[in-house]
Amino acid sequence: MAPPRILLCGDVLGRLNQLFKRVSSVNKAAGPFDALICVGQFFPDSPEQLGELTDYIEGRSQVPLPTYFIGDYGIGAAKHLLSASKDSANLGFKMDGLKVCQNLFWLKGSGKFNLHGLSVAYLSGRHFSDGQQFGTYTQDDVDALRAIAEDPGIFDLFLTNEWPSGVTNRASASDLPHGFSDSPGSDSIIAELVAEIKPRYHIAGTKGIFYAREPYFNVDAVHVTRFLGLASVANKEKQKFIHAISPTPASTMSAVEISTKPLNTTLSPYTYADQTVLAKEATKRPSDSDADSQYWRYDVSQKRQKYGAGDGDRLCFKFVSSGSCPRGDKCNFQHDENAREQSLRGVCFDFLNKGRCERGPNCNFKHSLQDEGESYSHKKRGSENASNRSRECWFCLSSPNIESHLIVSIGEYFYCALAKGPLVQDHILIIPVEHLPNTVLLPPETEIELGRFQNSLKSYYKNQGKSVVFFEWVSKRSTHANLQAIPVPSSRAAAVQDIFNLAAEKLGFKFVALRKSENSDGRKVLRTQFDKNFSFFYVELPDGTIFSHLVEENERFPAQFGREVLAGLLNMADRADWRNCSQSKEEETKMAEDFKNQFQEFDPNK
Repeated sequence: MAPPRILLCGDVLGRLNQLFKRVSSVNKAAGPFDALICVGQFFPDSPEQLGELTDYIEGRSQVPLPTYFIGDYGIGAAKHLLSASKDSANLGFKMDGLKVCQNLFWLKGSGKFNLHGLSVAYLSGRHFSDGQQFGTYTQDDVDALRAIAEDPGIFDLFLTNEWPSGVTNRASASDLPHGFSDSPGSDSIIAELVAEIKPRYHIAGTKGIFYAREPYFNVDAVHVTRFLGLASVANKEKQKFIHAISPTPASTMSAVEISTKPLNTTLSPYTYADQTVLAKEATKRPSDSDADSQYWRYDVSQKRQKYGAGDGDRLCFKFVSSGSCPRGDKCNFQHDENAREQSLRGVCFDFLNKGRCERGPNCNFKHSLQDEGESYSHKKRGSENASNRSRECWFCLSSPNIESHLIVSIGEYFYCALAKGPLVQDHILIIPVEHLPNTVLLPPETEIELGRFQNSLKSYYKNQGKSVVFFEWVSKRSTHANLQAIPVPSSRAAAVQDIFNLAAEKLGFKFVALRKSENSDGRKVLRTQFDKNFSFFYVELPDGTIFSHLVEENERFPAQFGREVLAGLLNMADRADWRNCSQSKEEETKMAEDFKNQFQEFDPNK
């Protein structure tokens, strides 16, 4: 089978007529091509240019071949992408793109998919975009890509909007575009990601210039990476904005083929950047200062390790985030248990790994070592440690961070609270009073109270003509459990099982079904399926059937899986992310009071 033929394009800026005229011409002269991939800003800069885009979206003009884009920002982006998110055709999991119109697909967030045999990873949006709903990537998107980088296999393509900082390090000066500057349109986080993902091709836009860098070696990989920066469509400087490639998928290549290196291959530009940073730091601080070393980087060379055998001092993201790494002692990064503990206390991975974080005050994690100067021995894991966790946890009743205005009922072992950013009205969380990581392995007396809460909610929802779906995501990183209860119209209850099965099929797994009987308790059976060494998801359907899934070590499983599936069922794809559903404290307080008034006759604690 012939390798796929792919067209690559830089910033479109809404100039779709000029783009597709050029694509049709190239396709006729040198095609056929299988797909078009656009990087950089896809939407226009001014409202006057929206007409062209609208013509394609509404079907008056036709997109000539399957087209994928990641530049989800510009005039009209929010309107059209929100509409695409709500489209019934885009319900479920669309790692290969949300359909905007015929032949036009939006690669949202981050992920990987198969394109005609090619393994493609992508990161949509930019680092900053003034807090807009669309056009910016999140820390979750970055973390997902870092986890993907740990998976076996080689990525053929990596798509980003902005260039990686330092990509021209060690490159031939004669190949650099005239007036080139590394600063505007470059992102250091992308530089870190591409060094970890090690794609065969890295494609980016945003800078408005064309640049084909010499291939470069990857650290701890046999293949090389080629970087391509593409200019914007119909640019005045007439720089190249369309580029064709036809790579053989790495999965079908022999070891000799994949390790072939052109004569002009350079060393990695990113290891050069690391050495430069280290040299600068060495001039600022004495190298023999332990305190200073810990200040700028979490110094793994002097800390307790588990089994990573890397020679450098970079941390393994997989180990720090999950507590294990599938590569074991073959991993090239450090497996440091103290760094893992710091991560569990909410410390930023970039701060631990590099001593600095590019997100600065916009980062949601801590930029200082917690309990710094104290021992990290096991004896600390007692009441003092539990007290620290409780103070930092959003769900512990003793925490100053708890949003108590959302609490609607408190029992001896559990309490109920309205979900923040609810999917639907009366979306409830059942939360253990104690700081416990899941509700599966609980003492019998707590199970009795949990059952009372569930039965009360079932009766409450039934009184409103609704059924309820309970689900829990038990991550290995979980610190304080919450069992979610989401009401669905009784007319849709029968469809819940089918849509969960469909979502599982799209992610490549099948649920284990546990059915209640007169002689068995579904949760008791559930406990036999649970393994604390793995992440775990389960959902209780309206008919009492429980679906469970043990998440394998290398499996990518969405943390919001349960919510996303029900958002699809209820045609609320735009509410799948709780952050899109935020409300003011006044609105939340009123909703909680309304719920308490209606729930009063069902509340088991009244």
